[in-house]
Amino acid sequence: MSITLPGKIIEEYTERSTKERKNRIGLVRFGDTDRPIILDLVPNAKIGDYVHVHVGFATDVVPEREALRAYEMYGSKSPEKELEAEQAMPETTRRQRA
Repeated sequence: MSITLPGKIIEEYTERSTKERKNRIGLVRFGDTDRPIILDLVPNAKIGDYVHVHVGFATDVVPEREALRAYEMYGSKSPEKELEAEQAMPETTRRQRA
């Protein structure tokens, strides 16, 4: 059994994997980290949704309330809190972090 924090889809794009196949990719935020994740297994997922991820694939959509509760339980910053903290930083500090 593994415990994973859900991530929030913040961007979506399509990437060609073969001549015949295109993968739906989402940039998914986990606290302060963004990762490209394949969204092909969750066709109804959209930007703003939270998803569980296993080995680079989103496996299911998670209700926002459940996702935020998971972040609270494990003492992690939710993607919203991380974004709020980043936006509150002075511009020079934000550039230094990048």
